Amino acid sequence: MKLFLISLVAGTLGAGYWYTRSTRGPEPVVVVHQGALPAQTALNPTPRQAFTPTTRKGYWNPDVVGDFTLPATKSITFSGAGRNLHVNQDWSKLFRRGFSSIDKTRMSPDEYRSEWNPKPEGWTSRLKPSQRALTIGQGYLADAPFHIGWARTSDRAPDTWYTRPWGDNNYKNSVSWAMLELSGGCVNFGDCPPDKKRSTYGKIYFDIENEGVGNVLLRQEQVNLYVFMLKTLRQWLSPYTEVGSIAPVPRNGYGYSSARDFNAAPDWLWAMPAKHTATSRQRGMPDEIVGKTVADYVDFQMPGTYYLYPEFDYSIPHNDDGSRHWLAALLHEQEVNRRLSPKKRIAWQWLFNTQSRDFPNSEKAKNAAPPAIAEGIAVFYWFTGAYGVMFWDDATDLKPDQPTPADVNQQGLGNDRVYACYEHYLHGLWRLFKHHGDLFNGREKYLNEQTECSVDGGKTWYKYTGNQLKTHDVPFVRAIVNGNQILVAATQPYGKTGEKKQVMVRYVDDGYQFYSTINLTGDSIYLGRATMPKTAGARKKA
Repeated sequence: MKLFLISLVAGTLGAGYWYTRSTRGPEPVVVVHQGALPAQTALNPTPRQAFTPTTRKGYWNPDVVGDFTLPATKSITFSGAGRNLHVNQDWSKLFRRGFSSIDKTRMSPDEYRSEWNPKPEGWTSRLKPSQRALTIGQGYLADAPFHIGWARTSDRAPDTWYTRPWGDNNYKNSVSWAMLELSGGCVNFGDCPPDKKRSTYGKIYFDIENEGVGNVLLRQEQVNLYVFMLKTLRQWLSPYTEVGSIAPVPRNGYGYSSARDFNAAPDWLWAMPAKHTATSRQRGMPDEIVGKTVADYVDFQMPGTYYLYPEFDYSIPHNDDGSRHWLAALLHEQEVNRRLSPKKRIAWQWLFNTQSRDFPNSEKAKNAAPPAIAEGIAVFYWFTGAYGVMFWDDATDLKPDQPTPADVNQQGLGNDRVYACYEHYLHGLWRLFKHHGDLFNGREKYLNEQTECSVDGGKTWYKYTGNQLKTHDVPFVRAIVNGNQILVAATQPYGKTGEKKQVMVRYVDDGYQFYSTINLTGDSIYLGRATMPKTAGARKKA
């Protein structure tokens, strides 16, 4: 269903501007311009790197682009597939391809110590703390030695111990003990501080995925355990370690960029304060967490969504409010959660479709993101003001050029996939951060849905959310401003090969008067930068 603009004049603004607004969701703004447009300033297109995408199965090439590093203000954790293909040749390669840390499951044996991977006395990992990341899944809590069944079945929250009495034979069967043992993270890297063991990971991600409860009466028990778990872990962390969780997030759109999300309240598990229940004190819940929320104990929130196959399908329409749309979903999830919480944002990103029998071609994770989508994820996401990414895959090590599996259920998975999507993603990161990393210095201004565009030659200008860009079927444009510099990303999602689109973008604020025209072809990802002219008499718009 389309968003309808209704003609309500909100009043004139200086010479020749007025607004029309919608009453549904956040109000889309259309500004009508009268008179001649100011002179335009050309954007300088960002270079593209010519490369031939791989066609080999179980392989991807990090050298489709050259060296570049992420700005210090941003973070990308590699938890993808195939680091083993490159780490023995050059262990630092991924750190020079935009990644800033490596998940423990993707580290090489040279980089950590364990019971089955011993190291000599005095050994220290070559990975700096900022280059280390740990993901805590269900199994860590649910399996031996803790046997905390709540991690897999949230309705067992009322039976779960926060802290067991000292001397209890089952003392390890408690959330507090499971968090305490994470203090041994420094042993993995040979850098335990002298006072007590602490985790020396740069980032810790929870991926328990038990946030739902079958009985709404158990919500308080669920909240209490999440708050306690996060609070307890913090006492075993180094000062620089950051913590977050794939869930809860303030609002999870599950890939549906719906207008109603902007009017939604934060999810109960994110916002509900801890409070004692009839049995919580008996199971060791401390009074000190009463009144605290999950949001009080995480350093970052993790809104983001994996794609289903429909988002990769160029043959179907994508423009209704309820339609699945790769770029609307990417922007929408950040726009909504940015409004609901000031916490930094890190999204999980995966370049293959997630599994769902409810959608065509989604029963297996066999479909790679098309080239423009893979590149576009790596570009547009950072225009939302997000802090970081957890780059994930369900495969870990890869073996190239393996024969097609005899088991049809394994075809199109793991080593049987073509990973050219990784190369297109790296190309997007390279275009953005190799050439414009200087703009991400903490002083940049993210326009998000305040980006002003026109598709009628500058007669009217729109400022749309990701959802509204989708439902109006106009080019997607986002901009970042830093001083007199403006960086613009634009695309026509699902555009046909050779299809031409033209869109204008402007920034008339802070004394600048910038207008420019962008020519788009197909669904290619446009990226351009300009120095904005400063006009002493420029009018600030309301």
